[in-house]
Amino acid sequence: MPEPRAPSRYVTAVLYVEDVLLVDRCLTGEPAATRELFRRHRNRVHASLFRVLGGNRDMDDLLQEAFLQVFLSLRGWRAEASLATWIDRVAVRCAYRHLSQRQRRIATDPLDDDAPIALTSPEAGPGARRQLARDGVLRLYAVLDELSPAARLAFTLHELDGRSLAETAELVGSSVTATKLRVWRARKRIEAAAAADPVLREFLDPALGSAPGSAGGTAGGVLVAFDDREAP
Repeated sequence: MPEPRAPSRYVTAVLYVEDVLLVDRCLTGEPAATRELFRRHRNRVHASLFRVLGGNRDMDDLLQEAFLQVFLSLRGWRAEASLATWIDRVAVRCAYRHLSQRQRRIATDPLDDDAPIALTSPEAGPGARRQLARDGVLRLYAVLDELSPAARLAFTLHELDGRSLAETAELVGSSVTATKLRVWRARKRIEAAAAADPVLREFLDPALGSAPGSAGGTAGGVLVAFDDREAP
């Protein structure tokens, strides 16, 4: 199957003009334009914030705050970056403030370290795999809760949201080198936690779930394969 081609420069130019015109309409106070901008970008911003937070507990408030800041700051968009990138940057700043101010955990229930651990076997049914996924996500975000907001944003945007290091650095307002260091440290922290937690280890790497200390890369898990050459 052929790989999808990148948009041509003509398509990019058309999209740029559409963004400029839409922003101009928003700035004149046209309600339909405001709704259109929200409609175009809501799903992408929601997905990114969901991966940063790990759940929907504060999502509505944070999404509302992000777009409120977008509309309040819209005159500041100078079209030096795409409108989507600029909106994502505003949303990331809102997420950073949210993570910095939050006093409680994201997880809906605290983890019970004394609860029995049930690992899945290769023959486990879909119900057991779904339970592993739920438990694994809770444990992964429990580890992410221990990171600084800057490290958490760098890791989730790069590893979970699939953005390049360069794009992640642009969104968080940091250098590529600093962003790479934060992602690398977050990976090492998660690896250390997975080495001591068989549920998290199996969730991150089902193929290596029974091998102690093998939490780095994944065949079907969350993290991409870790290579020490990526270390800063």
